[in-house]
Amino acid sequence: MESTQENNHRGFGNIVPGAFTMGNLVCGFLAILAVSDGEIITACWLIILAAFLDLLDGKVARLSGYTSKFGLELDSLADFLSFGIAPAVLVHTIKLKGMGNWGWIIGIVYIMAASFRLARYNLMSQSDEKKCFVGLPAPAAALTMVTFIIFSYEIWGDLQYSEYLVSMVIGFAALMVSQVEFETVPDRLKGKSGRIVSIIILVIVVGAVINAKLTLFPIMALYILGFMAREMIRLFSKGVEKARGRTSQSPDDSDFD
Repeated sequence: MESTQENNHRGFGNIVPGAFTMGNLVCGFLAILAVSDGEIITACWLIILAAFLDLLDGKVARLSGYTSKFGLELDSLADFLSFGIAPAVLVHTIKLKGMGNWGWIIGIVYIMAASFRLARYNLMSQSDEKKCFVGLPAPAAALTMVTFIIFSYEIWGDLQYSEYLVSMVIGFAALMVSQVEFETVPDRLKGKSGRIVSIIILVIVVGAVINAKLTLFPIMALYILGFMAREMIRLFSKGVEKARGRTSQSPDDSDFD
């Protein structure tokens, strides 16, 4: 009897996060349909909803203790549709199509980068990826692009400065396959700076609630630019240390005897 109750409980625990994953998948599919119908902003919001559901399925799975390899693989498939294919179709429809052959090439590069990023996440999910994301997460890349589109439509009533959107597609594709580390929010809440980060997150949430159309894009842009700036500072500091190490060598340590 206890075994039956345990199996029922386990089955319920697996169904709940799976339902969020399937919701993510459905939103990605509906976003593509919305693009084909010319409902650009609707497609953007569906991708944002997919990201919200993607966040929930992981949280629910960890809280319930019912994480599994199957769930991880299913989540990646849903993410590939919602944050790889759907945003690529969206951007291609509103901008890349007018660029001829370069348009579909850029779109394909983005999809390939997203698939690479998701596959690498699966391989690293048992180790380093718990503490940080190696490469820009695919949902973050998709969210930044769609929130830029919403931001542009809200201010100008149409897509403006579309060259920035193309730059995002190319830049995000490079960042997804890069070795740049993007920390998870829980890690940022630890340590001495935890309170400051918590206050910043609170301000962001309040701003998003007041006017999401105008605040979501700056939030996502600052998220990505912040980690890029940190990586540049790290590489610069590393280069300076190497240069100092070489210049501090004594004549006896050199090859000139």
